[in-house]
Amino acid sequence: MADTPRNPLDKPGYELVFNDDFDAATLNTTHWLPLYLPQWSSRARSRPNYRIADSQLVLQITADQQPWCPEFNGGVKVSNLQTGVHAGLLGSAQGQHRFSADCRVREEQTPQQLFCPQYGYIEIRCRGGRGLRNVFGFWMIGFEDTPERSAEICPFELKGWNAGSERATLGFGLHPFGDPTIRDEFFEREFPIDATEFHLYAVDWSPEGVAFYLDNQLIHRTSQSPAYPMQLMLNLYELPPTDDRPDAAPDYPTEFAIDYVRAWRRAG
Repeated sequence: MADTPRNPLDKPGYELVFNDDFDAATLNTTHWLPLYLPQWSSRARSRPNYRIADSQLVLQITADQQPWCPEFNGGVKVSNLQTGVHAGLLGSAQGQHRFSADCRVREEQTPQQLFCPQYGYIEIRCRGGRGLRNVFGFWMIGFEDTPERSAEICPFELKGWNAGSERATLGFGLHPFGDPTIRDEFFEREFPIDATEFHLYAVDWSPEGVAFYLDNQLIHRTSQSPAYPMQLMLNLYELPPTDDRPDAAPDYPTEFAIDYVRAWRRAG
């Protein structure tokens, strides 16, 4: 199987509002915060490992990397970029993507919204890996200036153990988290692709719903639609060993390569 080619920048009926081809030698920090949910841990502990080369961002988990938040997330290691951050006061339970009821703010954050669209066509060209303890993902979460604005839209999730040479099981869909207006509508489906090659994953998000695309082909359409700004999340996880995968020793550095991230809004 071969890489899926890039799409053109021009998209009929849409205006380009965000484009990062990772052409510069360093990360564009007007686009990305090199952090992962720092309110539950710290900016220092949640900083990612990554490199930029050949016009690609490559997120990495390295051999010496430490868990990002042992207090609330155990031995999980993460390298992540995000386009916004918001949290409550020190010790409070208010903060983006409160993945556990135990989470409390351990470091206060200055709110930042680098790119937090409400609606649009959002696309990534990327390739995952086959690490048996790794999860590769591109998702969007509510900026969560109020707790109920907390749903997730996930265009792409790959569990490395589901990546075969000819077929891959991909995750995509919506999670409500604290949003009472959204019901869980998340899928894991098998597709005839090698997800370790470059493919296109996209959503067309409008007030009427969210359409999910793989290599420019519609794979699902929902009538649900979070009605508030959402930020982008580029994410590579390493999960701790488990009883069913005791021999899944990582091959370091584990890498998740992103060729570009783009967003358009409907013209007019």
